[in-house]
Amino acid sequence: MYLIAHLSDPHIGPIPQPKLRELVGKRMTGYVNWRRGRKVAHDMTVLERLIEDMRAHKPDHIAFTGDIANIGLASEFPIARAFLERLGSPDFVSFVPGNHDAYVRGSLKPLTNALWPWMASDGASSSAFPYLRRRDGIAFIGLSSAVPTMPFVASGTLGKPQLAAFEAMMDELDREGLCRVVMLHHPPLRSGAAVGRSLTDAAAFEKVIARVGAEVVLHGHNHRTSLTHIKGKHGPVPVVGVPSCSAVKGTWTHRAGYHLISIEPDGPRSRITGLTRGLTPDGNIAEVGKLDFSTS
Repeated sequence: MYLIAHLSDPHIGPIPQPKLRELVGKRMTGYVNWRRGRKVAHDMTVLERLIEDMRAHKPDHIAFTGDIANIGLASEFPIARAFLERLGSPDFVSFVPGNHDAYVRGSLKPLTNALWPWMASDGASSSAFPYLRRRDGIAFIGLSSAVPTMPFVASGTLGKPQLAAFEAMMDELDREGLCRVVMLHHPPLRSGAAVGRSLTDAAAFEKVIARVGAEVVLHGHNHRTSLTHIKGKHGPVPVVGVPSCSAVKGTWTHRAGYHLISIEPDGPRSRITGLTRGLTPDGNIAEVGKLDFSTS
């Protein structure tokens, strides 16, 4: 049995004091939004308690599906790197970026420079997407849907080159008989998010999965627990969304939480079960729900 901890969207704060020139354009609206609400919606003390709870369950690997930052300031990424280092080594933690990490074009270089070891293939000396990590009969495939967008837009895009490389990789891994765990930030289905927040090429992603399959797809972005299925080569493929791991408001599907996903790897016959642990109404961290992977 292989145990994966899936977490996402901590939006680590507080934001370092930005320079005025850094708040031109989209960052200004993002900074105002953080000051008005996001800084109290995401609690770093709750985040640390959640991480402590996760460690107690001794996962074999951590899948981290993005939005470690808030407005993509260069000064946010050393803080993000320090958080990842506390979470675990690059061999133990697989990270994919979210739209807040690639907030503007100027975010991309400091993001990659700081965090590339956690988003690179085994043995690689730099980051490239898709990336691939093999672990005990399981393949972790990291995709980047993080692209800079206009103000008030939080959509993502994979793009044709990445999708083509992904399809070839998934086809080969299927022939190897590995259990394929796909990670990206945006929900990769056409009904996954509202216009302006969705994956723009979700339909193309679904077609790739229909041709080559996958055993499970993990994502963040919506800040809530969700589990649906899309058509795959070997049968329906579960697509799993996770809450923000620092959010303190809402129902149990939206409050701070993470998933524990157990896999008995056997290629397309892999057995997958899961549960959600998170913040309860009385402020404790406990199991708050099961993940039902069945399609019946």
